[in-house]
Amino acid sequence: MSVEVGKFKFAQKHLGLVLIIIGIAGWTLCAVLLLNHQKPPVTTTAHAAPAPSDQRPPAKVIENYTVPAADPKYISIPEIKVPKSRIMQLGLMKDNQIAVPGNIYDAGWYNKSARPGAPGAMFIYGHVSSWEANGLFYDLKKLAVGDKVYITRGDDKKFAYQVVTTKTYPYNQVNMEQVLATYNGIPQGLNLMTCTGKVIKGTSEFSERLVIFTKPIPT
Repeated sequence: MSVEVGKFKFAQKHLGLVLIIIGIAGWTLCAVLLLNHQKPPVTTTAHAAPAPSDQRPPAKVIENYTVPAADPKYISIPEIKVPKSRIMQLGLMKDNQIAVPGNIYDAGWYNKSARPGAPGAMFIYGHVSSWEANGLFYDLKKLAVGDKVYITRGDDKKFAYQVVTTKTYPYNQVNMEQVLATYNGIPQGLNLMTCTGKVIKGTSEFSERLVIFTKPIPT
């Protein structure tokens, strides 16, 4: 049976309403995404996770990176000086958490979201920081309407997207139906997400989540 959350579809037998909960790992300040079977509002919780690496991948490793032809391979955002960076595939772990990139300089694509050029919303997550360094999406908050994001697919075809709006959610009120859907029902889109706001006193958790909604444009 196919279950639809907004514009986003999950193929899973005997499954009711599916929502995704964002969690924050202690070391990364924002590191764990959860899939949970419950009704809105979506809330967030903190979960312990290993610290991601803050060692930049060598240029040769990035150049030799490969993924299946239809999957997203690289992301770049010239406006905020995000260089060509690897996009790692993120699947579900045994505890229903969505894995996160193991390096703060990599992005992560949730493999149940859309692929480049396919209908629906492609969802890509990036670290804002570790305790020692700024992550790939540290300056995501500086993106403005009209700025461009580029995705390179596994077959090296390049796709361009343009920011149409940004939205900030309280950490415990993230509407993942919106986050995993295209903006205003457009056929295709790319949504980027990271943490923002202030660290909540006494925790390692950021107070907000930032989502950048984009639409495809000709390359």
